Amino acid sequence: MVSPTPMLVAGGVAVAVIALYAAYQKGRADGIERAQREQSRQAHEAATEREPPVDVGDRVSLAVKEFESHHSGERVAVCKKAGFVIFVDGVPDSADVGDVIDAEIVDFGRDRNSAEAQYVG
Repeated sequence: MVSPTPMLVAGGVAVAVIALYAAYQKGRADGIERAQREQSRQAHEAATEREPPVDVGDRVSLAVKEFESHHSGERVAVCKKAGFVIFVDGVPDSADVGDVIDAEIVDFGRDRNSAEAQYVG
């Protein structure tokens, strides 16, 4: 019987260590994703249980957190006021994340846990 060379043994150990590390990282990423989903669910429930910090007709200044594509295909600014999500339509293409915009609240989401607004300046 031929004994494996030290190089082959070391290579096999290295492959095993890399495989274990990859599995660890995947498990860690899955755990982080689960935690983020749970945090999102809890935030959604908390938003549903409280009164919105705005009313229809209010004009508010908001910082743009991100942009999303609306189901209509239009770009919508995602903003927050006291942790309450407000989707703003009609924001100019020149606006960027971090910009402060003025908007008028026009409607609430189905569970009143978000609002829709129209850009006014």
